[in-house]
Amino acid sequence: MKEKQEQVIIIGAGPCGLAAALELHSHGFDPLLIEKRNVVHSISQYPIYMQFFSTPELLEIAGVPFTTAHDKPSRLEALNYYRNVALRSGVRIHAYETVTSLTKEAEGFTLTSIRKNGEAHTYCTRHVVIATGYFDHPNLLGIPGEDHDKVSHFFREAHPYTGMQVTIIGGSNSAVDAALELERVGAKVTVVYRGEDYSPSIKPWVLPIMKAMVAKGRIAFRFQSRVIEITPAEVVIETSGGTERLPNDFVLALTGFHPDREFLGSAGVTMEAEGYPTFNEETMETNVPGIYLAGVVASRHEANEIFIETGRFHGHKITRHLLEQAAKQEG
Repeated sequence: MKEKQEQVIIIGAGPCGLAAALELHSHGFDPLLIEKRNVVHSISQYPIYMQFFSTPELLEIAGVPFTTAHDKPSRLEALNYYRNVALRSGVRIHAYETVTSLTKEAEGFTLTSIRKNGEAHTYCTRHVVIATGYFDHPNLLGIPGEDHDKVSHFFREAHPYTGMQVTIIGGSNSAVDAALELERVGAKVTVVYRGEDYSPSIKPWVLPIMKAMVAKGRIAFRFQSRVIEITPAEVVIETSGGTERLPNDFVLALTGFHPDREFLGSAGVTMEAEGYPTFNEETMETNVPGIYLAGVVASRHEANEIFIETGRFHGHKITRHLLEQAAKQEG
């Protein structure tokens, strides 16, 4: 049996999905947020002791002040902030409910979902905002051994790797932060990076520390290199000087993420040549009228915490477009 007609359903309750819901709510809409895990799940998956690159005011949503005693907020402070905003906002959130299909109808859309207890639900809605983020879909390397249990595309904390031989694939902020944390707990770290030099995106206050660790031999950094095979006891890397085999206990493949192309495609959203969904940057509407994007799913560059700074305003564009459409219909 179908649920009541919804005005707007937002898929994903991360910071940008939550911001879009609050913006719509402030203009008279009653959006429903459906989140397959917990509110701002992506932030809960960040390294436990991570600090944001952004200052707190650049992460604020719905005009609610984000206060912290530090220049840069921590992961824990961000979780507290977004959780409290969600709890006090009054917006409807269905957590631990997974949207399994999104189908275009003559007027609006039909969504099906499954809740944590196994219950299946069906919704009808006039508009859909996809704010699902990237973090369930890591960029795979496509190399032998990538499916070994010792390989992870996420880094949470350093302690489990104490005394281990760890290879980090990638040269972004996440790779550098992980390398420094691992070195502090006594891991033997090698970073394998395709670039000729350190990435220009590395946080400026972190880069000198990383360079010092490499200069002292406490972290090994292989530039112009790539991992071509992972075995139970080694990684095989291809460098400018040839092939090298490194003893290895764990691999952290911190190679970034991409949107859920399969789900977007099943809803009719087309992909650009670069692999990103088609959408209008002024309205955030995709090529399918009535389906909008919000947050990092609309990013055409590396997905990271900085995107909250701009993604939190996507709800303004979506709300403005829906209000304009409503005014035209009334006129």
